[in-house]
Amino acid sequence: MNFLAHIYLSGENELVTIGNFVADGVRGNKYKNYPKDIQIGIQLHREIDTYTDAHPIFRQSTKRLHKGYGHYSGVIVDIFYDHFLAKNWIAYSDVPLANYIQDFYKSLDNNFDSLPPRFKHLTPIMIEGNWLLSYATVNGIQQVLNGMNRRTKGKSKMNEATKELLAHYNAFETDFTLFFAELVEFSTKKREEIEKRFNL
Repeated sequence: MNFLAHIYLSGENELVTIGNFVADGVRGNKYKNYPKDIQIGIQLHREIDTYTDAHPIFRQSTKRLHKGYGHYSGVIVDIFYDHFLAKNWIAYSDVPLANYIQDFYKSLDNNFDSLPPRFKHLTPIMIEGNWLLSYATVNGIQQVLNGMNRRTKGKSKMNEATKELLAHYNAFETDFTLFFAELVEFSTKKREEIEKRFNL
């Protein structure tokens, strides 16, 4: 899953949310260098990614992209799913999306010193461009894919993937809705398991 989903699936603990957000910037056992709650978030992120990659509905979504995008298909679907989460946010939260995102940005600012180097660089750029709110529109997703294509030096051609999003929009949205209901249940249980291991 992409940024917005990981943030949402973290629950109410601010530091668990930070850990889930930055987990891709922490390799191997280096998560142990962080405070306990951030460690929980990092481990939760890894569990979510493992569950997602193996899930038949997620794989069904990626199959629509394999021919044109190969191993980048999973990354693209992660972004598509964040779009549907943002677009349908009212179904998942009583807090308006813009308010939820601004609260998260404040949390990042308050915990900036705890972020790994990659995210200390990324976070100000993300906040300035308000990436998380932009996910709610297809144009916003296009900008995200443009940026990711630049980072692959054009090899991924991810900037072209909005064509597939629009061509199979209803199918991708149905996949997301069915999958995310299962992911929310999985993440809640997994977070509780991890917290118990830390005696929280």
